[in-house]
Amino acid sequence: MKFSTEELIEGIRSGNKRLTAKAITLVESKKAEHRIQAEELLKRIMPFTGHSVRVGVTGVPGAGKSTFIESFGRLAIAEGKKVAVLAIDPSSSINKGSILGDKTRMEELAKEENAFIRPSPSSGFLGGVANTTFETMMICEAAGYDYILIETVGVGQSEVLVADITDVFLFLKIIGGGDELQGIKRGIMEMVDLIFINKVDQDNLQKAKSTRLELKRALDFIPPKEKGWKIPVLLGSALHNEGLKEIYDTISEFIDLKKKSGRFDEVRIQQAEKRFEYWVKEYILSLMKKSNELEEAYMMHKKNASEMVSSPSTEAKLFVEKFLSGGKKD
Repeated sequence: MKFSTEELIEGIRSGNKRLTAKAITLVESKKAEHRIQAEELLKRIMPFTGHSVRVGVTGVPGAGKSTFIESFGRLAIAEGKKVAVLAIDPSSSINKGSILGDKTRMEELAKEENAFIRPSPSSGFLGGVANTTFETMMICEAAGYDYILIETVGVGQSEVLVADITDVFLFLKIIGGGDELQGIKRGIMEMVDLIFINKVDQDNLQKAKSTRLELKRALDFIPPKEKGWKIPVLLGSALHNEGLKEIYDTISEFIDLKKKSGRFDEVRIQQAEKRFEYWVKEYILSLMKKSNELEEAYMMHKKNASEMVSSPSTEAKLFVEKFLSGGKKD
């Protein structure tokens, strides 16, 4: 059954989970008629967005991201908040299929009236986020969710994209063998706002404390992302609900600091500008594919670049000039 834009907006604003999910499906669709309706929907819900706390949760596979989000989400709900979870599952690079198993992994949270869990395939999009995650966030904000938790695929080179759409970037770490700092890219450390060492118990408590000390020393060599904020390294266990209240309070403290300094609004503006730039590129490529002549020109210049007939920058410039002239030949 197809829903009108009016019905979807009414459903979103009244907190109807089914219609909220339908609106997200519409925004994720690549069909031309769906894109037109999605753009109208997003335009009309904008006045109701921007009031949530957006938290990106990242970490290596096995760090316990889903368990952490479930436990943290239930804590936030107990504190009187509404929580939306955008769980991004890795897509197959071959057939674009996705496991979408997070809803089953967060069974207890899914039962909560004030929780909304939306698994989405990353569809090969870099950075451990789906290409419409930002727009999905807008829908959840319009539906009145106070916390939006984004669970990423995992730590990767383009994880910066997660930091680019959230207010708080939380890195989950676990105790492992060997050098605890090995494999943690400097780029990740430069983006994090809070580190949580998960799965800590009596057996590995001393090791966890040593890891915390190492991480704090490493952070001393990295310029602070936010003035007046020293990145906390907290210990706990999401499975046993240990250390989560401290994280909840620390996130609130961090958001308060950003709002008082004016950085909160400043960063939100930068995020919106980056999404604008992303969609400009998307729409330009989409227009290109509608013209056989332009697509042929694109493939030709791409081939010239890959075969080093001339430099990639030169070939890109030639193609853009051709694109701007409507594909007319010189």
